[in-house]
Amino acid sequence: MDPMNRGPEDFSQDRQDGTGDGGAGRRPPRDPLTPDFGQPSPAVVRAVRLVSGDHLLTVNPVDGSEIEPCPPGERPARPAKHDAAARAARARASRPPLPPGPAQPQRPLLERQEERERLVRLLARGRSVRLTGPAGAGRTALLDQITEDCADLAPDGVVRLCGHRRTVDELLHELFAAVYDAPLHRPDRALLLELVHEIGAVVVLDDLEFGGAALDELLEATPECAFLLSTTPDVPAPSADSHVEEVFLAGLGRGAGQELLERAVGRVLTDEEAQWAADLWFESEGLPLRFVQAGALLRQRDQLRADPEAFDAFGYYEGPGAAPVDAPFDTSDGHDVPLPALAEAAAPAPLLASRLGASARATLEFAVALGGEVPHQAHLPALVGDTHADAALAELVSCALVTPVGGRYRLAAGVRQQLEAAGYGTDGAGRGRTAAQHYAWWAAHPSVGPERAVAECDAVLAALAAAPAPEVSLELARAAAPAFAAGLAWGAWERALRAGLEAARSAGEVAEEAYFHHELGVLAILDGQLDRARVELEAAIALRGAAADKRGTTAGRRALALVADRSGGATAGEEIPEAMYEESASPPGGVPARPVEPDTVVTRQAALPTPAPPPAPTVLGAKAPPRRSVLNGARRNMVAAGAGALLAAVLGTVVTLGATSGNDDSPSDKVRTNPSATAGESGGDLGADEAGGEGGGASAAPTDPGEDGVLGTSDDPTPSKAPSDDASGTPSDSASPDDPTKKPTRSPSKSPSKSPSKSPTKPPTQSPTKPPSSSPPPSPTTTEPTTPTTEPSTPDTSDTASGPISTSPGSSGTTTA
Repeated sequence: MDPMNRGPEDFSQDRQDGTGDGGAGRRPPRDPLTPDFGQPSPAVVRAVRLVSGDHLLTVNPVDGSEIEPCPPGERPARPAKHDAAARAARARASRPPLPPGPAQPQRPLLERQEERERLVRLLARGRSVRLTGPAGAGRTALLDQITEDCADLAPDGVVRLCGHRRTVDELLHELFAAVYDAPLHRPDRALLLELVHEIGAVVVLDDLEFGGAALDELLEATPECAFLLSTTPDVPAPSADSHVEEVFLAGLGRGAGQELLERAVGRVLTDEEAQWAADLWFESEGLPLRFVQAGALLRQRDQLRADPEAFDAFGYYEGPGAAPVDAPFDTSDGHDVPLPALAEAAAPAPLLASRLGASARATLEFAVALGGEVPHQAHLPALVGDTHADAALAELVSCALVTPVGGRYRLAAGVRQQLEAAGYGTDGAGRGRTAAQHYAWWAAHPSVGPERAVAECDAVLAALAAAPAPEVSLELARAAAPAFAAGLAWGAWERALRAGLEAARSAGEVAEEAYFHHELGVLAILDGQLDRARVELEAAIALRGAAADKRGTTAGRRALALVADRSGGATAGEEIPEAMYEESASPPGGVPARPVEPDTVVTRQAALPTPAPPPAPTVLGAKAPPRRSVLNGARRNMVAAGAGALLAAVLGTVVTLGATSGNDDSPSDKVRTNPSATAGESGGDLGADEAGGEGGGASAAPTDPGEDGVLGTSDDPTPSKAPSDDASGTPSDSASPDDPTKKPTRSPSKSPSKSPSKSPTKPPTQSPTKPPSSSPPPSPTTTEPTTPTTEPSTPDTSDTASGPISTSPGSSGTTTA
């Protein structure tokens, strides 16, 4: 039966309620608000329109982004700056989230008063300062204090930025977004430099990763800003001409380290603990991070001394690295716990993690798999599988295993290496797959806006790199790249596109590979890299053509047309005129002509190809282009033989067509397709012979050798029969030897009985030995000169029977027309 018209035969028996009778009693449709579980709901496409420079970009997650010139009515006005309240709100939003639970105690800033006053003094004078210190020296805590001290120094306030994995261009755009109110507007390079040039603010830039020329570019673009740059010693130093002050941040003294340890523990240290702290200070070179972590070890020791089973409820002996190194043992009082060894205090991460809850240890495993990036606390319940897993962040912060970086958290310095040594990276592939699948679902969800996706871009990119299979990476890149583009985080957008392109190639997904090529081409247009955009778009069009993606191909051709409009070049979608002939064209403007010496014949026809000639009516009907000289040196006497009409159209050479017929039954204006030409003995003019050989008309070769007995010399008598105007004579529409550029006066379709208005009845009057002086010579076609004999030789037609004939200027022989 017809599968499109299902009837009662589709069921075992007719339904009594009428549902099996072809639709007579069909059930009403289900409520669309309550779909069945397991049935996927239609995805909502989130398309965003934004302006970048003079381009209007429509971020289309399905077929690829569309780019076009921005209409004048949709161009935004010049951005205005945020007021003080808006700047404060944005500053609060850019800070890392507070961990759930009780508020964490404020850590003191010890032995930093001198550096603090010096930095504030330099910034107040408008000087830029580079604060250099090792990881864990407390640079971020010092920047927090200076941010509060400099709140009223500049008209645009204090702007806090993070330089971790950021380029100069990304930092300039983030500075612009922090000061100016420009939603869905990303200025081009010229406008960006103009706007940031007007910013007067104290820019606190933490974790900067570049120096040298890149830093000079950042400082030159913002002359009205005073920068406080926080870096590590391994970052390249500023150039000598940058005029950046250098402040080095060293470790704490022994007394300050012990005081910080006491504040972290919340009590005074015993003599044994004080000696242990002194050894730790000597080993760690006074880094504050080590003392904060050591304080967490002493707090855990106090809990174990109070209750040996204090950490059993959190799965103390479960998970990687969970076995305690200094487990409590029986002593005289039954609750004594020794101090950690110095090696454990110098690398305390495994010991601290072993006494954390299961959710906190699982979070550390995800952080190790993601290269140190800690997922946002809102994602931890879904990743870990525990509804209260968000509380794990508070445990990690209290132990100083994670530190704030910009608006997120990362593993503290050295923690990742310590955890990997303890076995926390053994299931990295599984954790990476779980994180990639979760972020792919989350980024594609309609409720997740571009701003939230951009705030989590570092963790998303880390999951993209940690995904073990290309299919998982492809799914995540496909979902995250449009969100990054709509959120104006184009550095993250480019990294996601390149990772997705590699995953699509590995997975063999041609359609997805074409999508990423298209997006990279659009991004290159926005960056002004037209050559790179052309390459990416052409690759996308080719792949989409192979995948029969018509809509994607149309979008790619539109973008490629915009590239052609910007660069002025041809594109793959434009109509290019079809070449009429296969011969190579002459150089522009023609080749400079040189005088042709008389009595010189160069025969090179045998070395040139001889293509098949076109039909005669097509040759005569073609319109000759303007004349150009093609004579140069030894090539001045001939060009490609047998291609007279073809070369006349391509090279601009006017070919003189000459053919005669002595037979009355042959029209006088008809040109044969197999004429031949022979040269005289002295290298003179070429006598045009009829292809038939015995026509006996005006074009027949002379048979009287004259007084010297040699044919083809100057004493040969002129044929007695001269051309006439009648139908049996020479066709009057052939070109005259005196004017080789003259066109025929009538088409070959006319009746041969009609006479032209003028017939060449006079022989050429030019001296055989005098070279032409007025008009440039035509391009003749010649053959090898025949050896003169006492009797007329048969014309050789082996080399010239494939094309029309022409005469050679400056020849000494008499041409019979």
